[in-house]
This record gives sequence, structure tokens and C-alpha cells, in this order.
Amino acid sequence: MPPISSFFDKAYRTPDFLTHKQMKRRAFLKSAAGASAIAAMPVISLSAKQQVQFDELIKTDPWLTLDATLNHLLPSSPTGPSAQEIQATAYLFQVMTVQPTEQEEKDFILKGVGWLNDYANSQKSQNFAPLPFEDKEQLLSGISKSTAGQNWLNTLLGYIFQAMLAPPSYGGNPNGIGYQWLEHQAGFPLPEKGQRFFELPSRARIAVQVQSDNKEPLIARKKNNSQRINKA
Repeated sequence: MPPISSFFDKAYRTPDFLTHKQMKRRAFLKSAAGASAIAAMPVISLSAKQQVQFDELIKTDPWLTLDATLNHLLPSSPTGPSAQEIQATAYLFQVMTVQPTEQEEKDFILKGVGWLNDYANSQKSQNFAPLPFEDKEQLLSGISKSTAGQNWLNTLLGYIFQAMLAPPSYGGNPNGIGYQWLEHQAGFPLPEKGQRFFELPSRARIAVQVQSDNKEPLIARKKNNSQRINKA
């Protein structure tokens, strides 16, 4: 695909990683949300070093614009937690810096920041972040009419949902605020740092993927493997 210069570039085509993203996200949320009872939930957030780095990065782009976009997509409301309350930006920061996220996806998220600010400057003569709510709404509505803009916004919305539902060890959902809002009783035990899905041994990751795809249950696989060994 030729280089893309904006959300409205006619040469843009939805990349393969986004085509399969929705299915992967459902599998992740299914495994992550069944993590722990709220009463037993420890508070796990960014490390001190990561927090200092994050606090500085969020003052400038691309994180300044990403934070403003996430907060606009899920603003403060009396009916539920906001992107700020579920720490959606901190969650995305971990996705981009700690979790094994595809480089193509990270590049797309960051390129979208530049495209959004270029569009904001062409329409409002300044970057996206300092604009009032009504102008931000108009701009996001505008880019949503393009395939690239729709894909970019859907990607960020997906990470908002993950930040709300994943255990706090992944960077969002502090104190289980998302679970409490949804009145969701999650499973047990909660994965702590060092036990997150991307930190599991290779064989454990395979088992999680098999179960998430609703294929042959893990117990059945063990039984079948045992039978094969005995026959040998």
C-alpha cells in the first residue's frame, strides 16, 4: 500500500491486522474479564518509573492528543465512569510500551494523531487537544466518515472497552471500577504483574487461545494426548 497522508486518502485500505482485531479482542476480554472477585482485587498500576514517564509524555503529542481523544469518546457522565476514571490512556500506554502489540497497529495509532491534528488545523486552525467539546465532536464526526478515520476511532474505542474490563494489572480499571459499574462478578484469582496473558509460558498461551476459540476443551486435549502416549 502506498504511503497514506490523511484519513481521507483514497489509497487507504483496511489492513489485515484490523480485519482480525475484533475477534482477537473478544478472546482477550473473555480471558481477562474472568479474573477475580472485586473484593479480592488489589490495586496494580504503572510502576513508579513508568508513571513518571507517562506523566511527562501525556503533556505532549502524541499522548496529549490520544488522551484528549479517549476522554472525548468516553466523557464524564453521571451514568458511568469516564475514560479518565478507567485510566484508558494509561491502559493504552501499556499496550503501546509493555504488551506485545503489533508494530503496524502502533504505527497506525500514532499516524492517526498526526492526521487528526492536520485535519484540526485545516478546519479550526489549531491542534485537536485544546479545542472546545463542540469542535472536537465536529472533527471526530468528520473523520468517522472515512474508512481510515472509522478504523482509527474503532481501535481507540476497543481499547477503552478493554481498559474498563481488564484486570488492573493491565493498566486500567482501577479498583475494578468498570466491574462495579457493570455489576460484574469476575472470576478468581486476579492475574498480577508477571501473570498477565502476554507473560505466560508459551504452552499456557496456546491453552488460553484454544479455550478462547471454543475448540476442543483443554481437559479433553490432555486426555487424548494421554491416550496417544499409552498406545505408543
